Amino acid sequence: MTNSGFLVINKPPGYTSHQVVAMARRILAERRIGHTGTLDPMATGVLVLAVGKATRLISFLDEERKLYRAQLVLGLTTDTQDLTGREIATQPGMAVSRERLLAALAFFTGAQVQTPPMYSAVKINGEPLYKLARAGKEINRATRKITIYRLEPTEPLLPVYGFKEGPLLLVKCSRGTYIRTLCHDLGAYLGVGACMGELVRLASGPFRLTEALTLDELMQAVNAGKLDEYLIPPVAALAHLPMVLLNEANAGRVQNGGRLLPQDLTEGPSPEACRDRELVRAVDVDGSLVAVLKYHQNPTPFWQPVRVLT
Repeated sequence: MTNSGFLVINKPPGYTSHQVVAMARRILAERRIGHTGTLDPMATGVLVLAVGKATRLISFLDEERKLYRAQLVLGLTTDTQDLTGREIATQPGMAVSRERLLAALAFFTGAQVQTPPMYSAVKINGEPLYKLARAGKEINRATRKITIYRLEPTEPLLPVYGFKEGPLLLVKCSRGTYIRTLCHDLGAYLGVGACMGELVRLASGPFRLTEALTLDELMQAVNAGKLDEYLIPPVAALAHLPMVLLNEANAGRVQNGGRLLPQDLTEGPSPEACRDRELVRAVDVDGSLVAVLKYHQNPTPFWQPVRVLT
């Protein structure tokens, strides 16, 4: 399989992101496949896979913002901060009003810090936290800065929520945000405890669940010879970067790691493509991505390849 590009997979529940990658490798008969960001095993939704040469472009994608739908479960605290974990505390007689819940959602909207959960893939001295957690250990974790851009119920709230009840929440957040930790922290703020129920990733940057394939649909597409209809070309996946157009001669130079000067272009670059130290897409006459370049303003303006697709 020689195709390269990005696939949006609707990850099934119960599978790790690594397991989805392994299945995609078998389906596509391609070893060069990687995911662009993990999703918890219990979660479903958008998992972006890079295929072939596109694996070299993962770090250039614009997936800073994520969109999730999550179930908030009030009155229950678990060691994993979701329903798959061991119960730590319960408050069967609790009640949370609509007004208190709205105030809590408003409080957790915006820039803040979050402590990664013990059951996570964050590594401390090279070892994932979840391995330490499974061994019964808990250690101090450094907080990280996150931003919750949007935090609201997906439907009108009930007047009061009781034990193990709670609304579905729509969460738009920065990369690296743990939604189950957000649910846990909401419960702590309300004084009743909480964890996360279901979780669906609706979007990761420009990649949407509406364009995602199940693994079965991926198999069907491959068998029908229609994989190209679903592969997102690298040039499209990096559409957030300005573009410079190459002719055959300077495309060859760039592919060999050579610099590109403004006078080399047959079509003048946009102002966005001439911002010092910023990245651009270098595209050939066929509309294919040749390389990612960085613009250098001084002393003589030029673009230098930082990643070449060969």
